[in-house]
Amino acid sequence: MTDDARALWDAEAVAFDDAADHGLRDPEVRRAWADLLIPLINGRGLRVADLGCGTGTLSLLLAADGGHLVSGVDFSPEMIRRAHAKAEQTTSRPVFVVADAAEPPLPPGTFDVVLCRHVLWAMHDPAAALKKWIELLTPNGVLILIEGRWHTGAGLTADECFRLVSDQRKDVQVRRLNDPSYWGGPITDERYLIISPS
Repeated sequence: MTDDARALWDAEAVAFDDAADHGLRDPEVRRAWADLLIPLINGRGLRVADLGCGTGTLSLLLAADGGHLVSGVDFSPEMIRRAHAKAEQTTSRPVFVVADAAEPPLPPGTFDVVLCRHVLWAMHDPAAALKKWIELLTPNGVLILIEGRWHTGAGLTADECFRLVSDQRKDVQVRRLNDPSYWGGPITDERYLIISPS
């Protein structure tokens, strides 16, 4: 990532959590994400990589509600600073590191789950990034992507994302995320989850 991109996301960090699905400040929105993600991660105390973790909201959710050992990666120092500040207020302590999600500095073959929300679309080479993410997984590890094609025209369609993952994984499932409870209100664009257990 360039210094300009890092500066842009550092600036975005100031108001990042104002979006309902970023900050999860509304208890109903937080519960919706917990009810979506916790059942997808079977068990407790699993190793989860949250790549492009932003201010660490999902990392903290999975650590606190799921009892998981979470490593969050984001290339914005300001996002990670805010993630650390949030973690200081909890008993669950994910590990956060400043690094590019396209090249996560995490040990390969050691994570039960790799989670990325609204990150793949922004990668310069999505297929190469996916390959790196999949390499982090244990043989039975699960890949979870939350992506969208937004009203601005940015993003990936579900079909595009499905093809990218299917090129590298056997089992790929798509779930539409149209329920406004995830987003704090109705949406008019395409948002979805992809889960790949193998």
